Amino acid sequence: MKFSKRGDGGETSLLGGQRVPKYDLRPETYGTLDEASSVLGVARAMTTNQKIKEVLLAVQKDLLILGAELSALPDDIGKLGKRIDGMDIKRIEDAIDELQKNVRLKNEFIYPGDNVVGAQIDVGRTIIRRAERWAAKLKNEGIINRAEIHQYLNRLADMLFTLARYAEQNAAGC
Repeated sequence: MKFSKRGDGGETSLLGGQRVPKYDLRPETYGTLDEASSVLGVARAMTTNQKIKEVLLAVQKDLLILGAELSALPDDIGKLGKRIDGMDIKRIEDAIDELQKNVRLKNEFIYPGDNVVGAQIDVGRTIIRRAERWAAKLKNEGIINRAEIHQYLNRLADMLFTLARYAEQNAAGC
């Protein structure tokens, strides 16, 4: 692997090549998505449940698409092949509906940890919630203002909550 060393000074490149500090809101947000994808990847590797594997892989692909969008300034959005849209949000909502058919939700606080796959998905959910807060700050700062980004992250956290409960209640496949 060749080392670029361009990040040695504390800066990183956005999609269009513009340099920003690594602590800038954009890299903070898409870096948080990357962190969530890695954690969800651990859950995917740990489970033998094919349904959970498929759901998590689809989410990881979405997070890559969303991260690319967050790394693009408005002039560079046209370089993106895909952006998160209403169909992606609908797919997440449909997944929630489908999972809820097979999950008994108790009317009490949930303590993650009934099994390792469910707990790992819950860690991913909390990281998505952090990414959602960063995205809200991007919106507040006038940097992004696409409702689909916020809707997707909000629904995704809800879906991951339900998926974690599904993993706990279907432990034989986890």
